[in-house]
Amino acid sequence: MHKELFRAVFRSITGIPFAVTYWDGETEMYGPGEVQDLPFRIIFNEPLNLRDMLEDPETMFGQAYMDQKIDVEGDFSALLNLLLCNVDVFRKSGRNGLFQRLMKSRSSVPIHQQAENVESLYNLGSDFFKLWLDSTLSYSCAYFRSPEDTLEQAQLQKIDHILNKLHLKEGETLLDIGSGWGWLIIRAARKYGVKALGITLDQEEEEKTRKRIMHEGLEDRVEVRLADYRDLAVEGQVFDKILSVGMFKYVGKENIPVYFHCLQKMLKPQGLSLLHTITRSIESPTATWLEKYIFPRGYIPSLREIMWLLPEYSFHLIDSESLRMHYALTTARWAENFEKVTGKVREQYGEHFVRMWRLYLLGCSTSFRCSGLDVHQLLFSKGIYNDLPLARETLWSR
Repeated sequence: MHKELFRAVFRSITGIPFAVTYWDGETEMYGPGEVQDLPFRIIFNEPLNLRDMLEDPETMFGQAYMDQKIDVEGDFSALLNLLLCNVDVFRKSGRNGLFQRLMKSRSSVPIHQQAENVESLYNLGSDFFKLWLDSTLSYSCAYFRSPEDTLEQAQLQKIDHILNKLHLKEGETLLDIGSGWGWLIIRAARKYGVKALGITLDQEEEEKTRKRIMHEGLEDRVEVRLADYRDLAVEGQVFDKILSVGMFKYVGKENIPVYFHCLQKMLKPQGLSLLHTITRSIESPTATWLEKYIFPRGYIPSLREIMWLLPEYSFHLIDSESLRMHYALTTARWAENFEKVTGKVREQYGEHFVRMWRLYLLGCSTSFRCSGLDVHQLLFSKGIYNDLPLARETLWSR
């Protein structure tokens, strides 16, 4: 029954041919095509727990790969793409409900929960990210004008793309919520002559940004603080322009209204705000594996969740732009860079960690290409704002 379950699942997968080698050494072909055309092979080093498979197949696969119970030979991205395209075969809420039909007698199995420590990106430090990010250490979606752009070039273009949308004027005040290593606030002060404040919850980011501000001689125009955006709202600080890039997924579902309430308090009338965030098509919990290992307590909102709340706080949408393919390219570059340094990562963190981040980065790139995962830049004003250019082709070109 054990092997027959997996065979039934693999026979239901459509798209491209692949091979599976089971724990007893038997290899079988699935899908259309010849043996020489196989893009990948799944290798079971041992049988997997059927209860885990039934309860949460996506998490089970990730966990099994990290624990070396499964190996993949060939094109890992092709495997992830195939799994995403056939996701209903696996999910018990899917149209096929295959596991439920095959395992109907086991459907009353209680949920198995086990408290485990998670590897949060907050306790990794910059040394890990320096190995495979570009020199800006930007850990968010870049902006590619061409697929040939370097990662650093695309990250710097992202900064200018955002600042152009905000239509900054000399002497205005700008708040960057989650300012990272300070590249955006420094660029804003240099190019537009604004007074910029960046806030972060990471002490290393705050210290390095402060040193860069001093090195650039911008102490009179740029400030960085170790603070939460809610603290600033309580203090009564107000700004002409407010933005956040990549931090919104950490706000949490229950705190999304809190974020917009604070934004309403801090943004001046007719002020502009830009939200750059990952979104999804429909509301759903964060994938168990992702929450457990990469984004503990994180939540990716749907686009309509955000749009629904804007008028509740007197915010008027000006522009919405999808950067889905930009993030697919960004994460693909990260995955390529990561593979080049897996030896160093393995020495410091171990094979389990290498497999975790490989799966995450390749999974992200595949998800942004093939699923409802997206990235949006939303520009909105507090109250009616009528002073932007009329033609969209000139709206962001300055």
